[in-house]
Amino acid sequence: MSSIVLVHGAWSAAWAWRDFRALLTCGGETVFTPTLTGLGERRHLLTPKIELEDHIQDICEGLFMEDLQDVMLVGHSYGGMVITGVADRMPDRVRHLVYVDAFMPDDGECVLDLMPSAQVAMLRDDVDRNGAGWLIPASPLPADTPPEAVQFAQQRRGPQPMKTFTLPIKLTGRCRTLPTTYVYCTRTNVYDTFSLSAQRARERSICQFLTLDASHNPHLTQSRALQKILQACRSGHATGVES
Repeated sequence: MSSIVLVHGAWSAAWAWRDFRALLTCGGETVFTPTLTGLGERRHLLTPKIELEDHIQDICEGLFMEDLQDVMLVGHSYGGMVITGVADRMPDRVRHLVYVDAFMPDDGECVLDLMPSAQVAMLRDDVDRNGAGWLIPASPLPADTPPEAVQFAQQRRGPQPMKTFTLPIKLTGRCRTLPTTYVYCTRTNVYDTFSLSAQRARERSICQFLTLDASHNPHLTQSRALQKILQACRSGHATGVES
């Protein structure tokens, strides 16, 4: 069963894909939008012990339980960490990896390793001051986010367990044999959070590197353009997408 699995970023959940999922579904796609443990409708499961490995397992179990094959696995932001781990463990089920302004880790790296040092210092201070030492408070949404989307998100965003950012990913390298596309959103924040991952993607021969004139959440601000990119990835012609 060919399908698209959309993996959300930090502080988010399945609700973040609501409108974009509807757009893809209307275009004939079969779409799954799982929520990671401790977030969204699963926030009642939030504990200090939750780490990246738990979120990787969330998606692996979802692929197995739904018997998903030939999957386009899309990770936004922190979701790039998750899809990397999933693809490394279940490469036979993944057709294409798509990183949407997302972290692209190597073996032994954690989220904080991929962030600019000034941003890491700010984040750690925020956790100590406002997150009881183990919760990362949600960061502000980009300024160009539609007001209705901001209101919807603010009612649903929640803190991110710190261990999901600090514990390293364990990879065998099997994920690096899969067709991969990286979408770098050029309207960056002051830190340019994903610059290291974008540079890494640009240098990998197996990875198609695309840019999109959008801020960090293109599924909210440039949904049609992002839809076209995914459609092009599906057909194997992502290099022809204007970005």
